[in-house]
Amino acid sequence: MFTFKRVLCVRGIIVPQSTSLPVSHFSAYHCLRSSKRRSPYSSVDTERYSSLVKSVMSTRVSSQTPETLQAEDDQIYGPVVKAQTPTIAKTRVPKVLHPFLDCQEPIETEEPESGPPARILLNRGQGRSLVPSVTRILQQTLSPDQIFYLERWRKKMIAELGEEGFKEYSQNLFRQGKLFHSALEDVLTSHATWKDRSPSEYPPEVQGYMQSVSDILEDIRAVRAIESTVQHETLNYLGVVDCVARYRGVLCVIDWKTSDKPKPFLSNTYDNPLQVAAYAGALNSDANYKYQVENGLIVVAYKDGSPAHAHQLNSELMLEYWKTWLLRLEEFTEQRSSAEKR
Repeated sequence: MFTFKRVLCVRGIIVPQSTSLPVSHFSAYHCLRSSKRRSPYSSVDTERYSSLVKSVMSTRVSSQTPETLQAEDDQIYGPVVKAQTPTIAKTRVPKVLHPFLDCQEPIETEEPESGPPARILLNRGQGRSLVPSVTRILQQTLSPDQIFYLERWRKKMIAELGEEGFKEYSQNLFRQGKLFHSALEDVLTSHATWKDRSPSEYPPEVQGYMQSVSDILEDIRAVRAIESTVQHETLNYLGVVDCVARYRGVLCVIDWKTSDKPKPFLSNTYDNPLQVAAYAGALNSDANYKYQVENGLIVVAYKDGSPAHAHQLNSELMLEYWKTWLLRLEEFTEQRSSAEKR
């Protein structure tokens, strides 16, 4: 006896069905089938499979619902946290973009005529007493983060040195800075180079700093200004520029800094680039200077004599820092205006 199996599909459920036929009649059965196909459902034992059909047709196959599934997922994996739409920080721009350069004055491309560098002393008379300095503006517009770190550093130093010790430390830093700038002025305004001089000619406090900047001094030529006051008449601020000279052939506003810690990157110099851009912008608008400066240089000298770091600011960088300086200047002006109204 050969067993022939048929497959019955009930509402998507495959149900096998067996039909026993004699082997001898199989071929005849196959050949004598009527051309009219019988419905496979006619031979289904509905009573036998009623429970199966009911289970398939029932909507209560499972007690799970979308709500219970969500609750179960929350319990296992935690609630779904929707990602926040990223916010694009708006770049602040100055309300008024004052020009960095004065187009009426020429931009020097060649070495200037020989002559002593300009040195315009700061005179707080003649109506300048109310003109804020670059240093004061930057100090009064520090960000909360900058204030936090400065205050933390001050507290740390006081904890180590005591109040009187910290006061003496600050005075020594100021004194060393003045001696260092005086020594630089002596080198840059004389015909003798640093190599022609002996370190012993300078106070012991600055000999390491001078050794640190010795290689950079060899690349400075054509000094145009030393410790000279610059004032922006339109924006109403002033400052004293350390040096204006050519560094490796490029005319720059140069700012000399001292540090106990290495500052190999421009970002380590904090607000110093803003200071240089502010000085350059003031110089470019100051009628006392018959030329324009587009570039800057920040030199960080070290007391132990290790080579100084020279951070160059090309014209593109100077323009970016000039815009940031204008924002700080606007903030300072708003603060002062608010204080006057109180």
